[in-house]
Amino acid sequence: MTERVTPKADKATPTHNDEVDWDSWPVADYLAENYREVHPSDAAVIGHHSAFYRRLAPGAIGRSVEFGAGPNLYPLILAAAASRRIDAVEAGAGNVAYLERQIMCGPEASWLPFHALCRELNPDLPATLAGSLAHVDVVHGDVRDLPPGGYDLASMHFVAEGATEDRAEFADFCRTFVRCVAPGGHLVAAFMENMPTYRVGPASRWPGCPVNPKIVTEVFAPLTRELTVTRTDADPTLPDYGDSGMVLLTAVSAVSAV
Repeated sequence: MTERVTPKADKATPTHNDEVDWDSWPVADYLAENYREVHPSDAAVIGHHSAFYRRLAPGAIGRSVEFGAGPNLYPLILAAAASRRIDAVEAGAGNVAYLERQIMCGPEASWLPFHALCRELNPDLPATLAGSLAHVDVVHGDVRDLPPGGYDLASMHFVAEGATEDRAEFADFCRTFVRCVAPGGHLVAAFMENMPTYRVGPASRWPGCPVNPKIVTEVFAPLTRELTVTRTDADPTLPDYGDSGMVLLTAVSAVSAV
């Protein structure tokens, strides 16, 4: 079981994104703990997102972005059904190197069941895993530097609430996420529910900002229309990070890109 860490939000000064060494993110430990098999939580997110992507015609999205991609491939696979180009924007050097290897050298076999489930739920996906990743460009950069209105669709998984312990900075990340698509652009996201500061692997400590459907709705409602927010229960097959499940979102941007 993964050791829980007392949330720093209980202390005088929460940890902010720029205080964290994202280049030292433990890619191998994170993948081993979370993505070497399709867990029930993965299936729940993939099912939710596949219903969203099935509403979009194949190739209807010119440019989409995975906002803080990390080493997780299944959001990129999901986006391939509708997107002609997918930018995987990631700040951590280790995550960038992993993504580039998966695309240039071929993805690891452990991602094949993820692709199979995604394609089962959305047959518009390319028939192969490599084909689903063929239009992905890995961008080594800070998501906060993305130009406003540059995308037709934005996807985000476990980023805003896992980048900081500060609620205001969480909301800032969410606003940046919304504004990186043009008005009327599509949004799809997943958040860990009530996740505190936590460990990955034997030692590394990472920030967490506990959020729930009410908080997510309060942040996104002024910025979007057609907002839907749902949740899933905690997954007992995953390490105990201290979360209580996941919050899932779809919406359309209703804010100016400037």
